[in-house]
Amino acid sequence: MTRFTTLYGAGPGHLLLLVAGFAVAGYAALLLLDDPSALRILVWFVGVALVHDVVLFPLYSAVDRALTTVSGRLRRHGRIPLVNHVRLPLLASGLTLLVFLPGIIRQGEETHLAATGFDQQPYATAWLLLVAVFASTSALIYLLRSAHAALTGDR
Repeated sequence: MTRFTTLYGAGPGHLLLLVAGFAVAGYAALLLLDDPSALRILVWFVGVALVHDVVLFPLYSAVDRALTTVSGRLRRHGRIPLVNHVRLPLLASGLTLLVFLPGIIRQGEETHLAATGFDQQPYATAWLLLVAVFASTSALIYLLRSAHAALTGDR
């Protein structure tokens, strides 16, 4: 049983749950194949996976590695670590970009206008304002933490 647990994580229950999840995903894929646009959906998913694995993952891994290195050097000099004050606004900005992207690139502009009566023009401005709020809030918290550490001598 020990070898099984080290190979598959939490034991046979975990493996059964994993197999059940793949079975449900396979069933959903079979249902999708009846749809005439299934090939477009499949190409889109494969394309997104490739772009993420080949371009985005190495890019944000390298940025995170550099940020962690810089933050570690700052910490050795007695300063507050910077890494999470950069990670969090970047993560929030990326996630809201995913939400706002169809509006920013004006995808489905006619449908959006017919459904809501509003133009998609404000999406880019709203997203940029959100990014500014995320970054400035994080910078303010970092400055407050640094000032508190300097005043109390607690580094």
